[in-house]
Amino acid sequence: MATCGRTDFRGGDVSEKTAVVTGAGSGLGRRIAGALLGAGYRVALAGRREEALRETAGSDANALVVPADVADPASVEALFSAVRGEWGRLDLLVNNAGVSLGGTVADLSVEDWRRTVDTNLTGMFLCAQQAVRLMRDQDPRGGRIINNGSISAHAPRPASVAYTATKHAVTGLTRSISLDGRAWNVACGQIDIGNAATEMTERMAAGIPQADGRLLAEPTFDAGHVADAVLYMAGLPLEANVQFLTITATTMPFIGRG
Repeated sequence: MATCGRTDFRGGDVSEKTAVVTGAGSGLGRRIAGALLGAGYRVALAGRREEALRETAGSDANALVVPADVADPASVEALFSAVRGEWGRLDLLVNNAGVSLGGTVADLSVEDWRRTVDTNLTGMFLCAQQAVRLMRDQDPRGGRIINNGSISAHAPRPASVAYTATKHAVTGLTRSISLDGRAWNVACGQIDIGNAATEMTERMAAGIPQADGRLLAEPTFDAGHVADAVLYMAGLPLEANVQFLTITATTMPFIGRG
């Protein structure tokens, strides 16, 4: 899969392709944004921390830094207005921003529940809504949305009630956007990721709680493979769609009984 030059994995020109990546200031968002920029996309980098976004952008002239809070409707609207004003169209939204606040159903605070829902679910909805409106009204019409679901969209970890609930809901959001988007040539797919090596997964080396109560170290894998997978999904023509793609560390405790 190409990660440099100005062509996608099929050899098609992407020099006029535009993208928005949320949560682009760190972790998977930074890796995905970097891969898209390396492939020749013009990319709007969205996130709450402007300094971190500028670190992601570096000196790349195709990067547009737009500080934004995905949980704030006005902030999201301003983000996509900036994209429309800068480039006049949007071809790809990578709906990546999210938070993971631990807690069981018995002890998670209502405040942490709401913060998780506001960011992981409402934030994805708000970004998708603005993206679809832009894609619907532009000429040529259409575009693609890729939602970051996580393998928590399939099965929970202990003490992750809010995160797991929102990621299950993201799957429903993905399916609904995929169906509604047909009218406007908008494709929507989901990538579910397990144990990509980022700042968030560093603690796995020291051991994290398992379903049977043990504390075990878990394997991770290079987050660059996630970026490659996103490039593949993004590089398809709009008449084809990867509806769901799951990428995990091969031996992590996900498949089988834990």
